[in-house]
Amino acid sequence: MASCCISLFCYPDYSLSLTPSCHSLFFPLSSSTCRFNSSTLLTPFCSDSTEGFGRRASQRGIHRGNPSYENVSVASQKRLSGKFKNERGYGPSDGTQGETSQSKSMAFKSLGMQRKEKAIVHDLKEQQINEASTLQDGAFLNAVVKVYCTHTAPDYSLPWQKQRQFTSTGSAFMIGDGKLLTNAHCVEHYTQVKVKRRGDDTKYVAKVLARGVECDIALLYVESEEFWKGADPLKFGRLPCLQDSVTVVGYPLGGDTISVTKGVVSRIEVTSYAHGASDLLGIQIDAAINPGNSGGPAFNDQGECIGVAFQVFRSDEAENIGYVIPTTVVSHFLTDYERNGKYTGFPSLGVLLQKLENPALRACLKVNSNEGVLVRRIEPTAAAHDALKEGDVIVSFDGIPVGCEGTVPFRSTERIAFRYLISQKFAGDTAELGIIRGGAHMKVKTLLYPRVHLVPYHIEGGQPSYLIIAGLVFTPLSEPLIDEECEDSMGLKLLAKARYSLAKFKGEQIVLLSQVLANEANIGYEDMGNQQVLKFNGTKIKNIRHLAHLVDTCKDEYLIFEFEDNFLAVLDREAASIASPRILKDYGIPFERSSNLAELYLDSSEDDLALSGDLDDIPASNLEIGFDGLLWA
Repeated sequence: MASCCISLFCYPDYSLSLTPSCHSLFFPLSSSTCRFNSSTLLTPFCSDSTEGFGRRASQRGIHRGNPSYENVSVASQKRLSGKFKNERGYGPSDGTQGETSQSKSMAFKSLGMQRKEKAIVHDLKEQQINEASTLQDGAFLNAVVKVYCTHTAPDYSLPWQKQRQFTSTGSAFMIGDGKLLTNAHCVEHYTQVKVKRRGDDTKYVAKVLARGVECDIALLYVESEEFWKGADPLKFGRLPCLQDSVTVVGYPLGGDTISVTKGVVSRIEVTSYAHGASDLLGIQIDAAINPGNSGGPAFNDQGECIGVAFQVFRSDEAENIGYVIPTTVVSHFLTDYERNGKYTGFPSLGVLLQKLENPALRACLKVNSNEGVLVRRIEPTAAAHDALKEGDVIVSFDGIPVGCEGTVPFRSTERIAFRYLISQKFAGDTAELGIIRGGAHMKVKTLLYPRVHLVPYHIEGGQPSYLIIAGLVFTPLSEPLIDEECEDSMGLKLLAKARYSLAKFKGEQIVLLSQVLANEANIGYEDMGNQQVLKFNGTKIKNIRHLAHLVDTCKDEYLIFEFEDNFLAVLDREAASIASPRILKDYGIPFERSSNLAELYLDSSEDDLALSGDLDDIPASNLEIGFDGLLWA
């Protein structure tokens, strides 16, 4: 019986890869509350919760497996246990006496071993007690606090309102100067954040200074002097080595007091960050991490913080796989905030790369050595457009050689994904690339900026934009909207655009007619929903602010909206203007547009040029994102 597998790889499109081995998921670990259903796929992992979050979780969802998977696992275990039993052969082939005598001798042997094992267990217990007392006396434990957050998430289907609030708990730790660190998903869509110290019964209000969605880190500030009395901030340690001991501290489910679990470092590599849909350096550990541990520190034997616990890997065929954000990523986040007064993000080279493992491929590209990766495509919004060309082979990054598998040297005897070097840079930094172009070696320089997403994974400011014209509700396409509406209602063509198309300029959006609020002014269009609007009165639409500008400045008799396959929705301009206030009143909607659309719209000729270019209707294929041989840098 073959078991089915759903493995989640957090590439920029949250895409799912189906492979016949196991089913597994990455979960952020704030301890909030939700219900689950088998048809849903991804949401921050929760433990106990309120009705409000249950509704949200069932919409955005999490796939916790299917009962059939459990049945397969049980059957496999029974089959394997039988197999092992036969292989060991507990009795001689001829039967009785040999089996009896062997059983007696084994019984005596077991008795002798039992006494030795008791002594060993006794020594281990003493050792564990000593270690526990050392941790209990450690002052660094007092720097770990519990986070209480009240969330109010937007309603992306009804963008003028919000969903019912819900609460969650997580962990955080002190870093000095009145600041604490936690996970970004612990304070997502926050309306109130409070923290409580170990051994205290008072909760203090905390302010969120910055949220790094990609790296899943948030910076908090507590103004109260009472909160900081006798507190010592944690010290950051170096990046650990494999098999180094690690202690995870936090406030997970199962109790109200602080919890400590121990393990070792299992792996260090570029890891998928589930919350931010990004790939950054991560530490894999085998210490138990549970809902509520999110944002808590991980310590080495010297009591130094080596990272922040943030997600786990769930699978029927894997156990004790937890992930910690290393101090290198934390340091990048803090330095970014100190430089700019806000979080600006991790930069991207903006190129699609292919490995050069095949000798014939290298020979064809005139690459004589076993090195380099092929530039297959350059994002239209990437600064690398000025330095690189499709067909170039990148052989070095800031003087560090790049291997044919897209890896670079890491520490003394390890290698790591090429993307690691890019993530060490800051937005606006310059990188020197060694390339081979037509067999000739050369050096080029390019600027690095955060990647521009056509369909964002998180909405800046928290509330989605919307525009209502005579009952026609327009809003930009986003991943949260897709999750809330369910993929089935979006259609394959629109989903393909959302997953694989590239932004042609900064600020480009896919604008949807989300729904139609029925009224006499829009008769015949009531069943329309989740369709991309391409043009307004013959003008291509760049984003929702552009659409609002076009409608506001329109002097024509009719408002003509053009959709896919030349489908038209036409409204009488004067009739629409008269009907709009009445529709808003009937449906209890306070404003016809979101507040950000009231700002002055500035047109750009460069955007017009990009819209009229060759890339207009050429999305990236599904083979270009997330597969083993093809990587977005």
